[in-house]
Amino acid sequence: MSLSYNGTNVTSVRGDARFHAPVAAPRGFTDRVLIWWREVDKWLLGLVILLMALGTIAVAAASPAGGKQYGVEEFAFLKRHVAFQGMGLAMMIGISFASREDARRLGILLAVVMLFLLLLVPLIGAEKNGARRWLNVGMSLQPSEFLKPGFAILLAWMLSWRMRDASLPVLGYATLTMALVAALLMLQPNLGATILFGGVWFVLVLLSGVSLAKMGALVATGMGGLTATYFLYDNARHRIDSFLGGGTAYDQVYLAERTLTAGGWTGSGLWLGTRKMQLPEAHTDYIFSVIGEEFGLLACAVILLLYVAIITRALVRLVDEENLFALLASAGLATLIGGQAFINMAVNLQLFPSKGMTLPLVSYGGSSTLAVCLTFGLLLAITRRNPFLKRERPGLKDLLGRSAKASNSKVRT
Repeated sequence: MSLSYNGTNVTSVRGDARFHAPVAAPRGFTDRVLIWWREVDKWLLGLVILLMALGTIAVAAASPAGGKQYGVEEFAFLKRHVAFQGMGLAMMIGISFASREDARRLGILLAVVMLFLLLLVPLIGAEKNGARRWLNVGMSLQPSEFLKPGFAILLAWMLSWRMRDASLPVLGYATLTMALVAALLMLQPNLGATILFGGVWFVLVLLSGVSLAKMGALVATGMGGLTATYFLYDNARHRIDSFLGGGTAYDQVYLAERTLTAGGWTGSGLWLGTRKMQLPEAHTDYIFSVIGEEFGLLACAVILLLYVAIITRALVRLVDEENLFALLASAGLATLIGGQAFINMAVNLQLFPSKGMTLPLVSYGGSSTLAVCLTFGLLLAITRRNPFLKRERPGLKDLLGRSAKASNSKVRT
């Protein structure tokens, strides 16, 4: 018996009898919303919306400092942030309606387009604070921000080919892609983003089941490249030297750490902080310090735990995921969010040199906010599942177990 999905009667044959079977009409908008609500990870969606709400409060606290630095009305950045948050939320929910296949296609297309724009940045990009990372397209667009989710999905797609044909050199393809992205980013230069992309590459390659010997060789190569960066790029060398020995970049990190701890455990209160007014980029790179001064270290701990809850929830969703692409893509997107948050908070705690990286969904940002919302939209779309379907294999647990067994067997041989 054969049926079509066009909403028409279909002729079926059962023995000698022919009959016409009605097929259900295409689902309307209401049905699609109900299906989406049943399949989407409501806990993850709720945590993301809560983080966006807390981010709006944080930008409200930091906006006067940003307004003073840039000579604009004190709540100008808050007004823009609310507008970008609204657009980002609409984008995130809209993308989360996409099927897993459509999300994969969107991610790959995004990666290709942003790689092309990244090629243009060194040629026609706008320069700010000694770095050329932006394109002026009516608004300030940073292609590397939108490349992040596309890169994770592109790598996941490449590495998932391993399930179809184990002889394909997927590790080589993924490594060449990483090398291309790293080269384009260091032309800006943008060491922080290069490290973040490298972290995503490392996690996905590790999950794909590469042997420990190959992984060790690749990591050694990466460390060699990072060491070469210190000697070849003045910007990176100056930031690292300043962090270790004092200087302009170190002064910023020092001010951030002092601002973060100035409010004690409970903070000085909304708009009552004073150290933030001397802190550069208080509404973007160092907003975590503003939270510490005005809302206290306990509020900083809440923000940290919220990121941990988001990443944990995304990984829990993958425990029984059977589709290798979905598993790798979701892990890569979660690594992006967690890695960026970790780097930003480490800079504010004076553990890393200044990186010029925002705190996802908390810092003020135009293209940054939209890119993070896009990332979460793709994550929600890829992790959607019918709750009534039972999984037969423990996805992430099974993958890690097989990878460990494969590595151990190669070591023994």
